[in-house]
Amino acid sequence: MPKQLIVAIDGPSGAGKSTLSRCVAQVLGYLNIDTGAMYRCVALAAQRQGVDPSDAQGLARLSRSVRIRFTPSATGERVLLDDVDVSDAIRTPEVSLLTPKVAAIPAVRDAMVAQQRKMGEKGGVVLEGRDIGSVVFPAAEVKIFLIATAEERGRRRFAELTAKGVQIDLARTIAEIKERDRLDITRTHSPLVKSADAIEIDTTGLTIDQVQQRILQIVQNQNRIC
Repeated sequence: MPKQLIVAIDGPSGAGKSTLSRCVAQVLGYLNIDTGAMYRCVALAAQRQGVDPSDAQGLARLSRSVRIRFTPSATGERVLLDDVDVSDAIRTPEVSLLTPKVAAIPAVRDAMVAQQRKMGEKGGVVLEGRDIGSVVFPAAEVKIFLIATAEERGRRRFAELTAKGVQIDLARTIAEIKERDRLDITRTHSPLVKSADAIEIDTTGLTIDQVQQRILQIVQNQNRIC
């Protein structure tokens, strides 16, 4: 029986992490953990409760109190915040811009990392985010780092949001992607960084299926080693 691996998929916003982690987890029969969605949940909770993004102590208390879990559905995993489905609410442009500010708070990251490690400690998981291979599970057997141009990622996000009826400008979306990159890369605590042993895949111009097959081949090769 193949070993239950920890598969870490990192990369910047819009590189395809969420979609690919869901697809790969489904094929492998693994649990999919969208760590980015967890930070988005904290950001949404802060927005709804009026906690200022500069209030580090308030955000720390909030991150320790929220209950976040993932539940499968016919259309993929749903994200529950305190037992309420917020899968769509955490994907708005406002929450997207607020999230890196919230995620930059060390105490918030510590609280989320603790939950993530507990979820994935036994293996058989695919985790996606920005610091999975570097901070959350540095000993993960498979580390993937997805990239794509900011323009490509902006177009993807624009298509996703307009399909949901959100009125958004393409140029603004690309600009927000670049700003999100800047915040993720320059934050002091757990910045977005490619682990030395991660395998980089440029998804620009590739289909989801093409990237998925590459990742599954990497997992298969690692299972042979294990």
